[in-house]
Amino acid sequence: MSLDLNADLGEGFGAWTLGDDAALLAVVTSANVACGFHAGDASTMRAVCAGAAERGVAVGAQVSYRDLAGFGRRFIDVDPAHLADEVLYQVGALEACARAAGTRVSYVKPHGALYNATVHHEAQARAVVEGVRAFGDLPVLGLPGSRLLALAGASAVEEAFADRGYTPEGTLVPRREPGALVADTGAVVARAVRLAESGEIVAVDGTVLRTSARSLCLHGDTPGAVDHARAVRAALAAAGIEIAPFAV
Repeated sequence: MSLDLNADLGEGFGAWTLGDDAALLAVVTSANVACGFHAGDASTMRAVCAGAAERGVAVGAQVSYRDLAGFGRRFIDVDPAHLADEVLYQVGALEACARAAGTRVSYVKPHGALYNATVHHEAQARAVVEGVRAFGDLPVLGLPGSRLLALAGASAVEEAFADRGYTPEGTLVPRREPGALVADTGAVVARAVRLAESGEIVAVDGTVLRTSARSLCLHGDTPGAVDHARAVRAALAAAGIEIAPFAV
């Protein structure tokens, strides 16, 4: 069995830093790099791409609403044509940084509110896919059962979350609600191993959800993120699970 580990990186801006990018790059196999709309700037993007290239980590464009103040966690009713252009813009900006570092953008993943919106919002999901396709034929990482992945077709790649709570419907529990985050390292590890071995995730009410996710997200901005990631990788390796990027 093979599983990709991805994390959101490059989420600092200017003089501000968030998370330990260097430590996480030593653990994950795919880096979702902020492209400047919810976080990140040119220097941060280039530095993360350089670190990823050095470690053999796949680089993904984490595209977002234009929402630095809200960290991309607020829904914005963007005109679909404009949203497609902004997705294209973000992927292109990261590609320039990736090329300068000797690598390239290998996939695209929406961030925050845009990620959640594209689960059900037909127009915005289509806009994200059109923005990606305007750039090239890149895999699109998203939530199983989402409109985003349905529209992405053969480019769709399902992911799961080790440190986020799930509703019985298979969506993520909103961050403001109880059970949204899984903070205990042991619980995060157990969820990751169960996903890899059985293709199962347990929702907040105990419902067992089936998934064929090929990539597991470990958030880089949560408390104990690096410890979670290291423990998950060690446990998966001990269980005989190959850790490898889904996009090469």
